[in-house]
Amino acid sequence: MGRFTYPRYDDRCGWNALLPKRMPRPSAQGEHRVKYAIIGGGYTGLAAARRLHTLDPNAEIAVLEATEIGEGSSARNSGFASQHDLKLDLSGAQLVHADTLNACLREGFGALTDAMEQGGFTCEMQHTGRITAAATPLGVEKVEGIVSRAKTLGVVHRFLDRAAIRKATGMDYYQCGIAIDEGHLLQPAALIRGLADTLPKAIALYENSPVVRFEAGPPSIVATAQARFLADHVIFATNAAIKNFGYWRDRLVTIFTFAGLTEALDSQDAAHLGDPAWGVLPSHRLGTTLRRAGKNRLLVRSLYAYEKPLDLQHVHNALTSCFHRRYPMLKHRRLEHVWSGTTALTMNGAPRWGKVVEGVYGAAGCNGSGIVKGTLLGQRLANLIVTGQPQTDVENVYGQANWVAPEPFRSIGFHAISAVERRKAGLEM
Repeated sequence: MGRFTYPRYDDRCGWNALLPKRMPRPSAQGEHRVKYAIIGGGYTGLAAARRLHTLDPNAEIAVLEATEIGEGSSARNSGFASQHDLKLDLSGAQLVHADTLNACLREGFGALTDAMEQGGFTCEMQHTGRITAAATPLGVEKVEGIVSRAKTLGVVHRFLDRAAIRKATGMDYYQCGIAIDEGHLLQPAALIRGLADTLPKAIALYENSPVVRFEAGPPSIVATAQARFLADHVIFATNAAIKNFGYWRDRLVTIFTFAGLTEALDSQDAAHLGDPAWGVLPSHRLGTTLRRAGKNRLLVRSLYAYEKPLDLQHVHNALTSCFHRRYPMLKHRRLEHVWSGTTALTMNGAPRWGKVVEGVYGAAGCNGSGIVKGTLLGQRLANLIVTGQPQTDVENVYGQANWVAPEPFRSIGFHAISAVERRKAGLEM
């Protein structure tokens, strides 16, 4: 038994603020007996629900979302989605691994596009590719390594010098970069709202229904403030928040990240943003992510915090500095929306997923790539539950998160490593 808590955001998600007002589904009320209860209405939870319905169409399925769809963590990312991963060694074994990994990513991405086609909704998805840019000598080395891996894997790419990056993005800030042909940009709040609003009618979605009590069964008891569910199978699709309920505390770290959207720019100022659609990832993991958002806005994502958010005014000032250093000609422009979001990191970059205890399953630790990977893991959890068959390809390609030191060593280590990495990142931030 335990008390379940989840990230509470005092700020509104900027992506969601750009969309028309949406009426949330009613909160959970009364007593329910279901076969499957899914805690969390993000990419993992909704993918699991859809797949369970496909495999077990007559089953009762309930999805409990703690907040309003579009205001949770799933809408608070930068909107990058990829079917390729280049973080690989060049040995023959790793090349086989790359094929399996990319097949898994294509499966997750395909599930998203299938849902969009079947549901008849869009999320401003564009095939733009992605740029990894370098502002420091260490960053240049990183870019050169990505170029080498791209050549070996046969990935379509272009090396960009300073002039090419300036032409593409309007920024004269980066020394060089690599443009990968594969990659999409999308509006994450529009995507998660579309996925939720086009669920099969047999799937019951309850919003503003945080779980306050859980007892593992079977059947398990999942209780909100005004409802109680008896479930044969429960999926925790809550990312790092599963720690708050006593599971996987020694595997996951909660990280807050922060983003801002500029005010709408007039045509004269928007002309400084380069090509109509592009996204830039930093060469250092603590660096700043940027992308053009629609026709006349820029998104800036930077800063990291351990387990709790930073002061919002500090965040606003820091993100504004990131924006103005890259676009000094736009110093008269401000950030209209600034918000926080959480992700779950693991020590070895692998997720933690699968069976937790009898009748209870979970997936967490997408390490910042939850749109596609979270969708894949949600689908595969459903496969595991219904068929009982091991998901060997996913297990082999991702592995499982390894052990993380307990407190206070965990926070001490995080802050020490972060300080070192911030110095390395330098102008990438």
